Amino acid sequence: MNPAEEYILKQAEPYKSILLQLQAIVEAVVPDCEMLYKWRIPFFYSNGIPICFLNQSKDYVDLAFWHFKHMEQYTEYFVDAKRKSIRSLRYKCVEDINDEVVVYVLKKQLEINTNPFKLILKPKRK
Repeated sequence: MNPAEEYILKQAEPYKSILLQLQAIVEAVVPDCEMLYKWRIPFFYSNGIPICFLNQSKDYVDLAFWHFKHMEQYTEYFVDAKRKSIRSLRYKCVEDINDEVVVYVLKKQLEINTNPFKLILKPKRK
């Protein structure tokens, strides 16, 4: 078992169920994705490009994305949490997950197909 899977399975309920449901949706929409453990949380990559990440915090689970400015639908579902370049869909129970919204955002991320770190990180000075 890889560390990202361990992260999900060690969470208390209802967070473990939320994380498992979100993982299943991501893997269904992005069949070539790879779930890696980065910065102590699960990140999903497709062809070496980060698509989204999962994070259990306080009393919710975040499914976080980059490229929010390209979202044309469902923007009212996103939480910015005072972050500059990331927005998330936030869930407190499995029933809160709207598959249509998650699928739309994942497909949009794949359509954009740009590494967000190249956009948000400043170039190194020489």
